Formats: sequence, C-alpha cells, structure tokens
Amino acid sequence: MEGHGPHSYGDGIADAYDDWYGDQFDTAAAVDALAALVPQTGTRRLLELGIGTGRLALPLVDRGFDVWGVDASTAMVDRLHDDPRGRTIPLAVGDMADVDLDALPGGASARFAVVFVAVNTFFNLTSADAQAHCLDRVRAVLEPAGAFVLEGFVPAVDRTSTRVDARTIELDHVILTASRHDADEQLVTGQHIEIRESGIKLRPWMIRYAPPAELDAMAAAAGLHLAARWSDWKGTAFADGDNVHVSVYRPN
Repeated sequence: MEGHGPHSYGDGIADAYDDWYGDQFDTAAAVDALAALVPQTGTRRLLELGIGTGRLALPLVDRGFDVWGVDASTAMVDRLHDDPRGRTIPLAVGDMADVDLDALPGGASARFAVVFVAVNTFFNLTSADAQAHCLDRVRAVLEPAGAFVLEGFVPAVDRTSTRVDARTIELDHVILTASRHDADEQLVTGQHIEIRESGIKLRPWMIRYAPPAELDAMAAAAGLHLAARWSDWKGTAFADGDNVHVSVYRPN
C-alpha cells in the first residue's frame, strides 16, 4: 500500500479504536497474566509495544507497575494522554521495530521485567526483517530473568486474494472492510471504509502475519526461547486448531 508507514494504522483508527474494540478483549485476564510474570525479575518495569490508547497499560499502572510504552502514532498517543494516568507513562513515539528508548530519562540503560505486544500488533511490522529486528531489540532491553509476551492470531490456510465484508450496518452508517491477501508474502492490506451521509472515511491497515513456528524461529535467532504458549490470557493450554496464541519467550 503506497504511503503506508508504521503510524498509518494508529492514525487512522485512533478516534474509533476504543469504541470498536474496547469490550472485545479479556483485559482483566491479560493484566493478571502479565502481572504474574513480574515478581521473579527484580523489577516492576514493563514495556508495551504498540501501547495505543492504554487498554492494558493503564490497569497495570493502577496496580503500581512502572509501565513504559512505544507507539508510532501521535494520534494514539494523544488518546492515551486524554487520561491523566497516561501522561505519567514514559513514552517513545516511533517505530516499535527499533524500540528506541534513548530519548527518555534513563531510557538508554532501562531494562524490563516484561515486554509485551498484544492483539496482533506485532504483525503491524510489515516485513520479516522488521519483525526480526524488533525481536533483537526486545532481547536487548529484557532483564536476564524477564519475559517477552506476544499475542497473535494463528494464520489459517486460506489463499483467498480479495474480500469485502460488512463490519457494521446501521441506519445512519455502514462500515465495510476490504482486504487483499498475498499468501506468498504473508501480507494482508486493507481498508475499513466508513460511509455516512456526511462523507466517507478510510482507515488503512496492513499486516505481515507469521505462524507460531516462524515466530519461534525468529525469537530463537534473537536469543529467546519459547517458555510457554497458551490459547488465551487465562493460561489455557494451546492446542492444534486454536486460532489465537499467547506466547511467552525468555532470554537464553
């Protein structure tokens, strides 16, 4: 998609993200799971990649954790800062593939008990090289006993090239989702198309998905090994056929 960059998805969806997705996820279970990974590391500092509007970060702040964040979208950051708690979070605005914390006070030497990336956000890195580089940077900022947690979907065997779905149909507006799938490149590009009498709004997105085995190989190359894999944030054992995984990696 010409002109698409790390900021594009967040800039396009920031004003609608909480309304569209706020009640679709088990936030409480995710916060519990992340909190449970912290005690053995010796620090209460966590880093979220793609922090967005703070769905996970703000409840973790409420629990007394020192939460930091990275996000490429200033529109998302503005929404996070609408909440006073969000203004207390050290935040690097930039591509999460680089995990560049140097501009933050103490950032160059900061190490984290847990680094996490939720709900397919890792796949917003749209090349294998960017994903591998992100994992290298994650390994560099983890405490020796820390954990990297990645939530993502398990790709289905589907080579459909294009599709259009009706996401929302209401009396005063319609939201369509149009997407194109390049199975060879593991790349899906799309638009949420919001149609109202007042006009049309486009919300672009692009993902480069990877199956769990490929993620494990990239993590291994970065010096991380798979310590646990669940099918949800409640710790349910992952099984063949599950369409979501929560994977916990630890430094070698």
